[in-house]
Amino acid sequence: MRILWLKAGWLLPLDKGGNLRTWHLMKQIAQRHEITFLAFSQPHLPAADFDGMREVAAHVERVPREEPVRGSWRFYLDVALHLLDPLPYAIGRYRSRAFRSRLRQLTVSGGFDLIVCDFLPPAVNMPKDLPCPAVLFTHNVESEIWRRHAETAVTRLSRWLYRLQHRRMLRFEGRTLGRFRGVLAVSENDVQTFARLFPYALSQAAEAVPTGVDVPFFAASSDEASQEHASHLVFTGSMDWLPNEDAMLFFCRQILPLVRAQVPDVTVAIIGRAPSAAVRALADIDGVSVTGRVEDVRPHVQAGAVFIIPLRVGGGTRLKIFEAMAMGKAVVSTTVGAEGLPVVDGTHLLLADGPAAFAKAVVSLLRDPERRRQLGAAAKALVVEKYDWSAAAVPFEQLLVRFADQGRQRPGDAVAAAATAETLASAWRGRSPRTPGCEQ
Repeated sequence: MRILWLKAGWLLPLDKGGNLRTWHLMKQIAQRHEITFLAFSQPHLPAADFDGMREVAAHVERVPREEPVRGSWRFYLDVALHLLDPLPYAIGRYRSRAFRSRLRQLTVSGGFDLIVCDFLPPAVNMPKDLPCPAVLFTHNVESEIWRRHAETAVTRLSRWLYRLQHRRMLRFEGRTLGRFRGVLAVSENDVQTFARLFPYALSQAAEAVPTGVDVPFFAASSDEASQEHASHLVFTGSMDWLPNEDAMLFFCRQILPLVRAQVPDVTVAIIGRAPSAAVRALADIDGVSVTGRVEDVRPHVQAGAVFIIPLRVGGGTRLKIFEAMAMGKAVVSTTVGAEGLPVVDGTHLLLADGPAAFAKAVVSLLRDPERRRQLGAAAKALVVEKYDWSAAAVPFEQLLVRFADQGRQRPGDAVAAAATAETLASAWRGRSPRTPGCEQ
């Protein structure tokens, strides 16, 4: 197939969870199909980040775009200018005549079999008339993220703003889903949420594709207890993503004091790109460090006695859990943090909601090295056996082929399409990935 892959932001460097998922799936798919990648990028994109995309795409196209730094005066001005926009800010800020023009040129001349819209924002630039089927690959149910922000907001103004964005996103998401031949979600939870929120918008039921992990990269890291720092907690994630920021503000302000009351020497490392001013200020708390972006997240994760995921807001699935599990780390997560993943509370990790319950779970593991080892071993065995990216790519590719076939199918072609899917499944069996691992 010839695939046109649309993305709002550049994939490299691999320092976001969504970018990691897309990269690994594209890398697997590119071995069998020709991908043209079109995305926004910063105006002065490093040559290495542009050329590196050729590892997963035969053709690379970019539309330069200046992104205001979150928290800067330019960012707040941009937000203010969008307050009267009927589109949600997370979508409206990506409207671009240049992107729309280049997309139209490519669709007219490219002879594509399928368009993949990666996340929801690129859809705002898609023309109504497309020469081939389009698929939405959505890593979250976007409207649910804004609903949860509104529920956890503290001030009256922030609740009003989040509710406004939730209503706009709900309207845009519902109106946009029907434009796609198919919708690919990253968990069965998200599939059910789409069906509940938008029962009449989907042309056919959303399909779930599995989350994977670069098993050779993360599992190769030693899990010897001597590398752990006693009473040390670790969180990783893109710290310019609001749910991650909310998680660590929530943890440090409401949970950490409860943990410290029982484990006075507890320390916390917040690992991730572009920490906001609010997150950087957490480093003023005794025992809390904020690193910013790191080249290799594994030594930082390995140093932790417990890997924490105190998310209250989010959607889709968290790759960071599988990475920590592949390294044999004991994990404590909220229900939202582990949402959509095939994990069992008490077997692969501990689930706890609310400050008191989360603190109790963390303290129990800090005091029990053998329990940490048991949880880590079970977690590692699960992901090593079932969730390598080469396995996750199989159903993803089969669905792309199916949707492309539906767009050009003639009577009697259904049998041939099924045979093609089976051939692909057979061809993929036994493959093993060779992929870099990075911080998410």
